[in-house]
Amino acid sequence: MASDRHLGTWIDETDFVHQHLTADGRYDETRGGRPHAYQGSYRITGDRIDYRDDLGFWAFGEFADGTLQHAGYTFHRA
Repeated sequence: MASDRHLGTWIDETDFVHQHLTADGRYDETRGGRPHAYQGSYRITGDRIDYRDDLGFWAFGEFADGTLQHAGYTFHRA
């Protein structure tokens, strides 16, 4: 289950990707100003986050030192 430190909006260093993690285990991603570019579910185990978008694609990331590392991006919590 996600803790409060994981929930909320995470923004990459270029402000291109905004990832919104909600308490119900869902995420909604804005890319390049396009809202809802990707949506799906997520699960957090320890410092790892596993994503499954609504089309069935899987990905993962890791929380480390107050950042979220995912798919070559470094996100900071907004």
